Amino acid sequence: MIARLSALALTFLSVLPAPLAAQEATARYGSGDTPFLLRSTTDIAILEPVIARFAERNPELTVTYEQWGSNALFDRSRDDCRGGGAVADAVFSSAVQQMVWLVNAACATAYRSPATEALPETRRWRDELWGVTMEPAVIVYNTRLLAGDEVPRSRFALLDALRAEPDRYRGRIATYDIAESGLGFLFAYADSLEATTFGSMLEAFARVGAVATCCSAEIIGGVAEGRYLIAYNVLGSYVATAAGDEVGTILPEDYTLVLSRGYMIPKGADRAEASGRLLEFLLTPEAQAMLATAGLVADMAAPETGLAPSARRSIPLTPALLVALDRNRRAQLLTRWSDAFRRAQVP
Repeated sequence: MIARLSALALTFLSVLPAPLAAQEATARYGSGDTPFLLRSTTDIAILEPVIARFAERNPELTVTYEQWGSNALFDRSRDDCRGGGAVADAVFSSAVQQMVWLVNAACATAYRSPATEALPETRRWRDELWGVTMEPAVIVYNTRLLAGDEVPRSRFALLDALRAEPDRYRGRIATYDIAESGLGFLFAYADSLEATTFGSMLEAFARVGAVATCCSAEIIGGVAEGRYLIAYNVLGSYVATAAGDEVGTILPEDYTLVLSRGYMIPKGADRAEASGRLLEFLLTPEAQAMLATAGLVADMAAPETGLAPSARRSIPLTPALLVALDRNRRAQLLTRWSDAFRRAQVP
């Protein structure tokens, strides 16, 4: 099936020159006369089968898929909304606090259907933003270097491990740099509200020289190679698609954050009708099964996860996320974070 779709898709990847470095890569699918522009934070390789299938079902379209970093995509979408550039036909981002901001700023087009109305309330807002995926934030570890009781299955266990053996973990704990990653900031913000362990975790990260970095691929690759023993708050979908046997994942037993990537039809989109069709397709059983294969839809209720229902914490698409972008709140969290990681770099 994938081979047949790939044959249909006219696909290429290209790293763009410095002036457009925020746009990481581009791919095209289909060969129709009508252009359709999708901007997303999701790696092209992960979403390719789904978008290729959509292009196959809509042969009049040529779908251009632009892959962006979350902060850069937010800045571009905000500028477009203000009349500063060519508006995308659809935007799909993991940094859902930024998507809520865009909707609140009247940057979205409304759409409603039985499929969107069937979504849980936590995954839709004002008929202008929809959560398409279900992805947990996980603890990742190197299976060759940690085993059995050494593997922390909660934040409390991770804290105990860092306190008991700081030299073992020095420089070998990784997480997102929340100043660079909108997704990383969202997870840190959710932790700061949810976890009594948040302050202690920052202190522990500082003591063991934890590493803050931008990207899921770098973090997961570092764990696989053994440069990092543990990575914290990594989006589970990227682990599922990029990792091998040397990388294990834990759904933290104290609580596991669950993200639904947000889909929005920008105000002024030239092909809003086709954007609605893409949303409808993403919510079909066919596309949801493909997304599950790609690691973007996890069955959090499956018995094998071992996760109690009370430990599942969905990040809802609500105006409450706007607090995460409040200038003072954001500055306070970034200051706490940077202070911890500045101390982490001191020998």
